[in-house]
Amino acid sequence: MLYRGMKIFLGPVVQGVFKVAVTGREHVPTSGPAILAGNHVSFLDHFFVPHVLNRKVIYLAKAQYFTGQGFTGRLTAGFFNALGQKPVDRDSGRAGLAAIATAAEVLAEGNLLGIYPEGTRSPDGRLYRGRVGVARLWVETGAPLLPCAVIGSFEALPPGTKMPKKVRVTVKFGPPLDLSRYEGRKRDARLYREITDDIMQAIQELSGQEYVDAYATDVKERLAAG
Repeated sequence: MLYRGMKIFLGPVVQGVFKVAVTGREHVPTSGPAILAGNHVSFLDHFFVPHVLNRKVIYLAKAQYFTGQGFTGRLTAGFFNALGQKPVDRDSGRAGLAAIATAAEVLAEGNLLGIYPEGTRSPDGRLYRGRVGVARLWVETGAPLLPCAVIGSFEALPPGTKMPKKVRVTVKFGPPLDLSRYEGRKRDARLYREITDDIMQAIQELSGQEYVDAYATDVKERLAAG
């Protein structure tokens, strides 16, 4: 009810401000589990992808968003719950495995899972190297995996800004990736890397972004260090 209420309340606002267009929506299954692997250039991505779909999209979010104290903390927790996000602890030594386990549970329940292979927002609008968790998730679940891309959200809310700009936004979905050639192979780092690179290439073809063969988190750390 919270999720539906958010869509009813925010949907007209989002559409009115950003004139969101969508292509490839027919590729997204109307029922059953599926993985939406997309680029991540703005906090607004959490709104744009669910906005153009009739199905609920569940994302994984930092556990701290759900445990805040006081009015603001409860408001934040309610907001992320309303968006359909699941808490994961990113600070523990086994955070990656825990996130995959949580994501697998979401898919086992027949849900649509949204995931950002880059692991964090792009610092400059370019597409960065993907983390292999999305590949491990596909190997373990076999759920259909679709690339998606949001175009224009970086310009709508660049890093360091608080008020969004009125720009046109497009959400693109590609058909499920054919990863059958990887079936039966040994589950090792090389397999996960190859699958992830295929996924990132599909996202890049949809988004048209410049690709950077480096992790966005590393680039952010270098920028923070001056």
